[in-house]
Amino acid sequence: MNHTHSARRPAYPAVVLAMLLLVYTFNFLDRQILSILAQPVKKDLGLDDAQLGMLGGLAFAALYSTLAIPLALLADRTSRTWVITVSLGVWSGFTALCGFAQNFTQMFLFRLGVGVGEAGGVAPSYALISDYFPPEKRARALSIYSLGIPLGAAGGVLLGGYIAQNVEWRTAFIVVGLAGVAIAPIFRLVVRDRPAPPPPRRTRCRSRAFSASSPPSPASG
Repeated sequence: MNHTHSARRPAYPAVVLAMLLLVYTFNFLDRQILSILAQPVKKDLGLDDAQLGMLGGLAFAALYSTLAIPLALLADRTSRTWVITVSLGVWSGFTALCGFAQNFTQMFLFRLGVGVGEAGGVAPSYALISDYFPPEKRARALSIYSLGIPLGAAGGVLLGGYIAQNVEWRTAFIVVGLAGVAIAPIFRLVVRDRPAPPPPRRTRCRSRAFSASSPPSPASG
């Protein structure tokens, strides 16, 4: 797909928004799936209420809250789509690893990894929406993007609960995580960073200003 040509297609911003919505849905789904499957996880791993609370709160929020700004700066200085792609792969991979946890320590470390990945997902997405949608359409696009929260919550309840009831909680983590890993390269192939506008040319303006401010030469008199 040609970088510039794809960015100029009239329907391409809608494609970008749809892909960002899909990624945000998985962002929230992977974030909430532990709370949906809390009871079977607690029983299988022999956790108490304090440990379960740490997995759902501290383990996720510790790095999610501290890495969001550095990853946003990285996205601004490098590539927003690459930061989102890598973040999606990281948090989805750690979500899948949660299905292999055998104790509290392993699950805690895997949840830390989920928080690291998700820290780089939202801010670059807002930036891409601002790149592809003019101010008069931006609020509408952001509202559509925000649908990822209820869609992710509903998907977690339906999909995670169904898999856990019919198979086991470990399979739910693995299936949801691997689905996100599979989407990551597709997102990178479809969504491109919008080309930056060329810097304004100031050479001619500066030369005219210099000519106007320069005193006339003696020969011209």
